Amino acid sequence: MAKLSLDISIARGNFALTVQQDLALEGITALFGPSGSGKTTLLRIIAGLENHALGRVAFDDTVWQDGRRRVPSHRRRIGYVFQDGRLFAHLTVERNLEFALERAGSGGAIGFADVVAALDLKSLLARRPGSLSGGEQQRVAIGRALLTSPRLLLMDEPLSALDTNRKREIIPHIEKLPSTFNLPVLYVTHNVDEVARLAADVLLLSGGRVAAHGKVADVLERIDLWTFTGGHETGAVLQAEVRSLRGGIASLSLGTQILQVPMTDARIGATLRLRIHARDVAIATQRPQHLSIRNVLNARILRIDLDASVYVELLLAVDEQHLRARITRDALDELGLKPEQSVFALVKSVALESTLLG
Repeated sequence: MAKLSLDISIARGNFALTVQQDLALEGITALFGPSGSGKTTLLRIIAGLENHALGRVAFDDTVWQDGRRRVPSHRRRIGYVFQDGRLFAHLTVERNLEFALERAGSGGAIGFADVVAALDLKSLLARRPGSLSGGEQQRVAIGRALLTSPRLLLMDEPLSALDTNRKREIIPHIEKLPSTFNLPVLYVTHNVDEVARLAADVLLLSGGRVAAHGKVADVLERIDLWTFTGGHETGAVLQAEVRSLRGGIASLSLGTQILQVPMTDARIGATLRLRIHARDVAIATQRPQHLSIRNVLNARILRIDLDASVYVELLLAVDEQHLRARITRDALDELGLKPEQSVFALVKSVALESTLLG
C-alpha cells in the first residue's frame, strides 16, 4: 500500500488551501468537494504543477517537495488525466499512445498490449482524436497516462464532460485500473455518486480545508456532512454479491438477506457496490403485504438524526452494513420509532438499478 503525506499550503487571491493529511492509497481514493474547494489545486500540487505552493509532499520514501524545493513534475512518475483528454489532434490514437511509451523509456513496467486490451482500444488505434466520442477520447487519455508507467495516477474529473451513456461506458474501465495495473488512483470529483461507485476512501475538501477523511461508506452516511454531500442526496453505500440471475432480475446478497434488482449484465459471484438514497427507503413496523416494492429488509434503528426541516434520518443496521432512511417527523411520532427498535426497510428497486448502471 502506497502512502502520500501532505503538509502544504498555497494562497491565490481570496482563496487559500491548507492540507495536512497522510493518505494510505489503496485502490481509488476520491478527492471530493464542491466547486472551488481546492480539489484540482491539490492535485496539481501533488503533480508538481503549482510553483507557489509551500510545504512538504512525500510519496512513500520519496520526498517530492520540501519547502520551495521540489522534484520536477516529469521526474515524479505520475500519470495525469485531465478533464478534456488533451490528446495530440494530428496523431492517430496509436501514435498518441506510443508517444507516452517513448517517454517511459526502456524501464516502463506497463505494456502497450496490456493497456490496449484493458481499455478496449484496439478498434480505435488507426483513428484520430477528432473522430472519437468524448468517452473514447478519455479512454485513450487514460491509456496514454498509464503508458508512462506511473507510480500514482491522478484523474481530474474525467467524467465531467460526458453524458450519462458515455459515463456508463467508461466507469467499468476506471474501476479496474488499480487491480489491473497495481496502481493507486487519486480521483477528483464533485459528484457524490462517482465517489460511491468508484472509491474506497475519500478526502472531503471545503473552502480549502479538509472537512473529513475516511472510508466512503462512513463519510457519506454522516449527517454532519450534509452541507457537502447534499442533504437531499444522503444515503448509504452497501456491498452485495450477485447470487443468481433470472428473467432480468439479479439476486444480490447483503449477507443473510437478498435484494432483487433489475439487471441483465451482472456476473454471478461478482461483488457490487450499491448506493441507496435515504429518500428511497421507507419504514414499516410490521412486514407489509400485497406491496409492489419487492425489497423488504429486516433492519434495526441505530440512530435517529434530526435536522431543521420536517424530516428526520434513520441510520439502520442491515446485517453487518448500514442503510439510511428519510421520513417525516410526523411519521416518526406516529410509528413511535426509537433507537434499537427492529423495523422493516422498504427499498425501491429503481433506486438500486440507477446506481448500479453508473
